[in-house]
Amino acid sequence: MMAFKSWRGDVGVIKPTHRPGSLEEFIRLVPEGIGIIPLFLGITRGTVDEFTEAIDAYEEKIAELAALEVDLIHPEGAPPFIIQGYEGERKLIDGWERKYGIPMMTSGQVQVDALRALDVTRVVVSSYTNEGTNKMVSKYLTEAGFDVLENAGIDVPFEQAGNLSHHQVYRHTKAAAQRHPEADGILLFGSGWRSLDAIELLEQDLEIPVAHPVPARVWTVQKRLRVVEPVSGYGRLLEEMP
Repeated sequence: MMAFKSWRGDVGVIKPTHRPGSLEEFIRLVPEGIGIIPLFLGITRGTVDEFTEAIDAYEEKIAELAALEVDLIHPEGAPPFIIQGYEGERKLIDGWERKYGIPMMTSGQVQVDALRALDVTRVVVSSYTNEGTNKMVSKYLTEAGFDVLENAGIDVPFEQAGNLSHHQVYRHTKAAAQRHPEADGILLFGSGWRSLDAIELLEQDLEIPVAHPVPARVWTVQKRLRVVEPVSGYGRLLEEMP
């Protein structure tokens, strides 16, 4: 039995890497009263073989969080689950939910739900991941029902994505979006770069909504825990809480 409970609920998150940034952003944006219990895997290379081998390690962490009786479990890191395919990922998560008796959602699932909530159908993806991962992401999003117009990866080593400024993210993403005037939304894929401050600028200048994994997980946590607390400054999703 867990000794302490937060008054609005507790969320267990499993971080794929030890990269700083996104955990702090998530905790800062989550409403007061929601507790966060983070565990870490230690992925370092960001390669397909490393992602493939990570599933067993994720389940070990899920079992640890389930023993703490958290209210919600969020295995972060989209690529290890996207490799399973859209339906394969859903079956995996459904099985874990039945086994451990706790609701769960992946990073891929929260980003898909955010795009749908923003009424996006034709999406431009902007990312820092490599070409192989980007192809898997595009296939996953296509399986989820989106028209992926482009998946524009910025050329940066996996471990250095956190050093990109939001100005660089803005410039890279805007250029990709302008190649596709028919786009009705943007996905800033991945939590490793510091791109939160680019969201509102992109929405303002391009006049289409932008989904991002950190606001998407904050939005999803609120929905799952029946909390409604809008947050300004990080795009339509958190400000309008659709």
